[in-house]
Amino acid sequence: MKKYISWNVNGLRACISKGFMDFATGIEADAIGLQEIKLQEGQLKFELPGYHLFWNYAERKGYSGTALFTKEEPVNVTYGMGIEEHDHEGRVITAEFSDHFLITCYTPNAKQDLSRLEYRMIWEDAFRNYLKGLEKDKPVIFCGDLNVAHKEIDLKNPASNHHNAGFTDEERGKMTELLNAGFIDSFRYLYPDKKDAYSWWSYRFHARENNAGWRIDYFGLSESLKDKIVDAKIHTDVLGSDHCPVELRIDL
Repeated sequence: MKKYISWNVNGLRACISKGFMDFATGIEADAIGLQEIKLQEGQLKFELPGYHLFWNYAERKGYSGTALFTKEEPVNVTYGMGIEEHDHEGRVITAEFSDHFLITCYTPNAKQDLSRLEYRMIWEDAFRNYLKGLEKDKPVIFCGDLNVAHKEIDLKNPASNHHNAGFTDEERGKMTELLNAGFIDSFRYLYPDKKDAYSWWSYRFHARENNAGWRIDYFGLSESLKDKIVDAKIHTDVLGSDHCPVELRIDL
C-alpha cells in the first residue's frame, strides 16, 4: 500500500520555520508533493533522508513552483507539460513508476479580478489532455492545489463566493470536464456527503478558527484505480500554511 501526501506550503522556507520537517518525517509517506514552494535553485539547503528530491522552480522569483519527494526512485521524471506557454511557472512535476504516474500540480489562480481566468481555461484543457496522454501508457495519480472548489459542499459560503476566483462557473465546469474525462476525486468518491471538510482558509476574518474554508486541494486518479483507494484524508490539524496537507492511501 502507498501513502501519498500533497501540500500547498505557501512558501517552503516559511513552512519549515513552522514545523514542516516534523510533519514530513513523521507522516512516513511514500511520496510528498508540494505546491507554491516560492523558491529559486540554491535558495534553500534541504535534505529529507530516505527520499529522492525533485524541484520545478518558477522563472519568476518568489512565485509558484512545485516539488516532489519520493522514497522509490522513479523510472523517469519530467518537468512541466512540454508546452512552452505553460512551463515557465514551475507548476507540474511528473514521476513515472513501473505501474503508474504520479503528478504534483499547482493550477494557476484566476486572480481576484479574474484577469487570469481566460488563461486558466486554456491551462485546464492542456492539463486534462496531458493527463489523458499519460494515461494511454499507464494509470495516473495527480495531486495538488487545483484552485477550485468543485461543488457547493466544498466551501463554507458558496452563495457569497459564486463569482469569485476558485468558484466561478467556468472553473467548476473545467473540474467537471476533468472528472468526466475519466478521473476520480478520491475524497468525494469515499465521502460524497461529508460537509465542513476544507483544505484552505483565508488568513483574514479568523477563517481557519471558524472553519470558513474551501476544499481546493485534491488527489485525483484514473478510474481504473478507484477500487484500489483505501482512504483519503484532510489533515486539518496540521499548521504551517494557509492550506493543510491532504492524503491518499492506495493499494498499489
